[in-house]
Amino acid sequence: MDAVLFDMDGLLVDSEKVWFQVETEVMERLGGDWGPTDQEQLVGGSMPSTVAYMLKASGSDADPEEVAAWMLEGMTTRLSGGIEMMPGAAELLSAVRRAGLPTALVTSSVRPIAEACLDGIGRHNFDHVVTGDDVKRTKPDPEPYERAARLLGVATTRCVVLEDSPNGVTSATAAGCRVVAVPSVLPIPAAPGRLVVESLREVDVDVLRKLFAAGL
Repeated sequence: MDAVLFDMDGLLVDSEKVWFQVETEVMERLGGDWGPTDQEQLVGGSMPSTVAYMLKASGSDADPEEVAAWMLEGMTTRLSGGIEMMPGAAELLSAVRRAGLPTALVTSSVRPIAEACLDGIGRHNFDHVVTGDDVKRTKPDPEPYERAARLLGVATTRCVVLEDSPNGVTSATAAGCRVVAVPSVLPIPAAPGRLVVESLREVDVDVLRKLFAAGL
């Protein structure tokens, strides 16, 4: 294992509930309704895919850029007021850094949303940050994790990724990484090269090394 790559929303930061609040408010502005089933369609997705889904679901002819601006304002306003870390996230980040392992944050969120979270997460915990603005194809495409590994100067096959969504797991797996999945909104089955846990409290550096060394 040469590096550890972390997703953000739902993995390190308890932000899925914030997304739900903002999406609900934006859908009200569009004249539509929003529920848990709608959110499930978008977990681990990008801003463009979220906006496209909302416009289709509401039947609105609003400007997609304007809707994206509403989403961005709602998210950054809430997240700038403080974030809630997921259980075990801060401890794992600290342990990985103490072990001297290179790290990257890899998120489908646009950079302003990532920036709103980074002060709370700890910028010092990451050597690089890859956001949805930095790639042509977001998760589930492998490009985000391939880019992160390239920035770190390591092979994707020597990276362990921590993810909470099927889209993220698909992206990491397609890139050739080992995966620790901590399902948030949607279930994720166990698979070769993948460890599924209920919480980051179950994960430490030894667990990450064993996953890689075991050749699962």
